[in-house]
Amino acid sequence: MAEGGAPGAGGRIEAVACDFGGVLTTPLMNSFLALQDAHGISAEDFGKAMQAAAAAGDGENPLFKLERGDVTEAEFLEILRDGFEAVAGHRPELHRFREIFCDALDPNEPMIELMRECKRGGHRMAMLTNNVQEWEPLWRTMLPVDEIFELVIDSGYVGYRKPERQIYEITVERLGVPAAACLFVDDMELNCEAARELGFTAVHYREPDQAIAEVRAVLGG
Repeated sequence: MAEGGAPGAGGRIEAVACDFGGVLTTPLMNSFLALQDAHGISAEDFGKAMQAAAAAGDGENPLFKLERGDVTEAEFLEILRDGFEAVAGHRPELHRFREIFCDALDPNEPMIELMRECKRGGHRMAMLTNNVQEWEPLWRTMLPVDEIFELVIDSGYVGYRKPERQIYEITVERLGVPAAACLFVDDMELNCEAARELGFTAVHYREPDQAIAEVRAVLGG
């Protein structure tokens, strides 16, 4: 169920912030499976390579650095190749990494229509996404982003990623509403928990019917 502090003045939610991948699209796992198929890399080796790359650096997952814009996509892929070499003894080329990742996702039409419904209801609308600067031309073509959302808070450009508190603070600052007047929708419970700690109401997306019912209940119908 949705949780969080009471809505803002008058008890009304004024703004909706929604995740991109896994909420407005099909699950992100589809993309990781497509990468594995394309490059002949098992899920186990992919995970081990990420761990090896983190251990060889400062201990942080290199994907997190990519999502903050701390490293470029080219630098990330080189780090990932190093990880594969450490665990599997070879350096895959990882050609068309972003294209394979994005092509495996499809729009989640029921959730897209829900966001249109929220906008028609007079709510301020923001997309709050952990994403990659270089991938923006691809993912923006998948959805009617500018039709629905007045703001896009992209981790790759703001330098923070969910669940870091700063990205939520940036979101409500740019929306011009207090956290208690904002509903957040995300497919990661960890991200929802971080939002709730700052006063947001949050809905953990698991599947469309569940999320639609919970969002409508929060917004009063």
